[in-house]
Amino acid sequence: MRIVYLHQYFNTPDMVGGTRSYEMARRMVMAGHQVDMVTSRTDNAFTGNEWVRETISGINVHWLPVQYNNSMSIARRLLAFTEFARKTGAYAAKLEADVVFASSTPLTIALPGVRASRKRKVPLVFEVRDLWPEVPIAMGALRLPGSAFLAKRLEKWAYENSERIVALSPGMREGVINAGIDPAKVSCIPNSADFDLFNCAPSVGEGFRASRPWLGERPLVLYAGTFGRVNGVDYMVKLAEKMLGINSDVRFLAVGAGAEWDSVRNLASASGVLDVNFFMESAVPKKEVAQMFSAATICCSWVIGMEELWKNSANKVFDAMAAAKPVAINHGGWQKQLIEDHGIGVALPTEVSEAAAIKLNEFLLQPALVESAGQAAFKLAEAEFSRDILAKRLIGVLGEAVES
Repeated sequence: MRIVYLHQYFNTPDMVGGTRSYEMARRMVMAGHQVDMVTSRTDNAFTGNEWVRETISGINVHWLPVQYNNSMSIARRLLAFTEFARKTGAYAAKLEADVVFASSTPLTIALPGVRASRKRKVPLVFEVRDLWPEVPIAMGALRLPGSAFLAKRLEKWAYENSERIVALSPGMREGVINAGIDPAKVSCIPNSADFDLFNCAPSVGEGFRASRPWLGERPLVLYAGTFGRVNGVDYMVKLAEKMLGINSDVRFLAVGAGAEWDSVRNLASASGVLDVNFFMESAVPKKEVAQMFSAATICCSWVIGMEELWKNSANKVFDAMAAAKPVAINHGGWQKQLIEDHGIGVALPTEVSEAAAIKLNEFLLQPALVESAGQAAFKLAEAEFSRDILAKRLIGVLGEAVES
């Protein structure tokens, strides 16, 4: 198949951010398909307004320089979304294709996806990474009159113009179906475990620990991800504050970048935990994140107290599984169910309390339990969340769309 793959935020392991689209596209190429990745470059590696093409791991990558980062205002982000959508539609429509695969967020990726699909007279497969606009509506981010209505209309339009839809969690699949879409059109293909990158030798984690005098052999609670409003990393600061009076040996490390970085750091300083038992480091390329996971005792995924976010499919959860590490979360939903059904970690209360810190500490104080939870996580990932398995399923969905 000739696959035109639209994803605004494509990253390789040498870059900062999630690599799902890279890993899926790479496996499509390995399976004998041609992949044209149409994406943006946000790290100032390229300047100007012209498309730049290069080949990466067999993928034909088409970069458009577009300024974007998580620290931007909502209005500026929306401008980046619409700028990319506007310029991408005409460009993607010129590429030879048997199928167009458009991956959100943002939801505006549907605009060039549908345009290219119609122009080339080929099917569109639409991937739902988040239930957008459900989350921004719930957070009050779409405040302009009529904006929520228009966003819902765009969502429904995207689904109706797609031959198949891929959702990244059972809750997202349910959300698509609840929008009036035939369940037969909707497949659930969640984020996946990258064993090639995260299944490291113990020496990798030992080296990371040795390079940080504040860590040594102490238990390490790791968060590696975005410091955005929805991520609620302040939960980890409050948890570290409670933990000081329970077990001062436990170390918390938050790594990443985003709009909430400064506020998290300020809260940690005001709480008396910054550089005491709570530490922060800047975002690093994905391949370097694997060192941190190897060193961690338990890996975390946080969200603010909003039920709409429980349907997420957090990369960091599957990265932890690939690294054979237990997982800690502070929310309900399908990932909590995985933790409880398979014994792969600990689900903490949504609100921070001394009881939450005690629960985490009790888990950390049982090395045998930590080890068994990590091994259970790895086995679950091998059985259900391997990138190879899920890439094969995604290629199958694309093939079904072409055949239909």
